[in-house]
Amino acid sequence: MIRIVTQARVEQLVRGEAAADERARQVTAAANEAFGRHVRELYAVTDRAERAEVTTAEVGEILAHALDELAVAQEELLLRRIEIRRLREELDREPLEGQTLTVLLHYGEPHTIYRSREEAKGDTATHGLTADRWAPCDERRACEVEWRVEAFIYDAISNGFRRAFAPAPEPVGGAA
Repeated sequence: MIRIVTQARVEQLVRGEAAADERARQVTAAANEAFGRHVRELYAVTDRAERAEVTTAEVGEILAHALDELAVAQEELLLRRIEIRRLREELDREPLEGQTLTVLLHYGEPHTIYRSREEAKGDTATHGLTADRWAPCDERRACEVEWRVEAFIYDAISNGFRRAFAPAPEPVGGAA
């Protein structure tokens, strides 16, 4: 089959080709513009993701530190509850006849009360007051001695405590 192409048909094909080229350029420009937008969005999303990862790591560290502090606080609270329970049980017990307490006196004023002389030595040593700084109970008045320990015994009759070792009575007015 033979086809005859006229000049008008050639011009029409050239115009169609030019229009197709122009349309291809427009589509290519739109595609490039869309690709550029997508690349910029990709960079923005990547940046946000990286910042989110850094923030997540920081929050994780803060949370781990807070959990460590919480564990320490809970342990301390548990120890305090145990001590409170022990003290309440001790408080609820009735004092026994003859039970002694050791009182640490500072210039004659009660400073701390202990169950025994050994507890007093142990506790005061942790606070920097060693037992060698304690003065023995002697003829000096308690207010003249910086640190002194005295034992007291529970007396059921008076519902109180009395000194375990009563001081020697002093003669009144120089009487012998």
